[in-house]
Amino acid sequence: MIVRTTDEITDTDRDITSEDGNWRSKRIVLGGDGVGFSFHETVIRAGSVNEFHYANHIEAVWLVEGDGILTDLESGEVYQLRPGTMYLLNGHERHRVEPVTEMRMLCVFNPPVTGREVHDENGVYPLITVDEAERQVS
Repeated sequence: MIVRTTDEITDTDRDITSEDGNWRSKRIVLGGDGVGFSFHETVIRAGSVNEFHYANHIEAVWLVEGDGILTDLESGEVYQLRPGTMYLLNGHERHRVEPVTEMRMLCVFNPPVTGREVHDENGVYPLITVDEAERQVS
């Protein structure tokens, strides 16, 4: 059993802020935990514009606080985001997230991220796998 709080991972290597300061992601469960997915709490700054493309991962996002706009950059469809909204990037869609107010989201990635990924110039995380030797016990 793994039990973790966001307080205990704050300001550790599981607590990532984007280079531009637009978002902060606390990686509560990572690939090294060996459960087949990763689980994050992400906060995105109001008024920011964020483009992402998870070409190697499926991401499910549940918005728990705030509101904003989600744009599917492939289809042009626009969605209003508010607490209780879930979106699933099951087709690896390139997308834009524009928070009107600060947004707090709970996110699940499959395959799991390891915590070593960095968005490239297209907003894509590379696929990094966890070797058995890297699996964490905590």
